[in-house]
Amino acid sequence: MTAGQNLVALRSTRSVPVVFGAGAVIGVLGGMIGLGGAEFRLPLLISLFGFAELSAVILNKAMSLVVVLVALPARLAAVPAAEVAARWPVAVNLLAGSPLGAWAGASWAVRMRSSTLYKVLAVLMVLMVAALMVTHTTTPDALALPLWAQVSCGVVAGFGIGVVAAITHE
Repeated sequence: MTAGQNLVALRSTRSVPVVFGAGAVIGVLGGMIGLGGAEFRLPLLISLFGFAELSAVILNKAMSLVVVLVALPARLAAVPAAEVAARWPVAVNLLAGSPLGAWAGASWAVRMRSSTLYKVLAVLMVLMVAALMVTHTTTPDALALPLWAQVSCGVVAGFGIGVVAAITHE
C-alpha cells in the first residue's frame, strides 16, 4: 500500500460523529477563550485526522475564515462600534506589519522541510499555550512608551502576528 493509500485509509476510518465531536469541542473551547479554535484544530488535523502539516495549515486557514465570518455578527453586537473605533490607531499600527509578516510566514512555511515545519508548529503551539495561560492568569499593566516606540513595537508585533498566523492558524 502506498503512502497516499494509507492516508485515504486513515481518513476513511474517521466517523462522522468523531469529526463532529472534535469540531464541537474545538468550537466550545475556542469560544470560551475568545478565539476561533484554530489553536486546537491544527494539532487534531495533523494527529487525529492524518493531514500533512502544510495541508493542515491551509485547511485550518480556510476554516478560520469561515469561523471569523460566522462569529463576526455576534462579536459586532457584543462590542460597541464606538469602543472599537476609539482604538483605531492600535489596529492600524498592528495592521501595518501583519501583511508583510503573513507573506513572509507563508513563504517560509512552503519552503521548510516537513520535519522542520512540524518542529516549528510544535514550538509555536507551546508558546501559544504559555501566552494564553499568562494572559488569563495575570493583568498586565499598560506600558507608558513614547509614541515612536509604540508605533515601532506595534509594527514589529504585527509582523510577528502575521508570521505566526501564516504558519499556524489565525
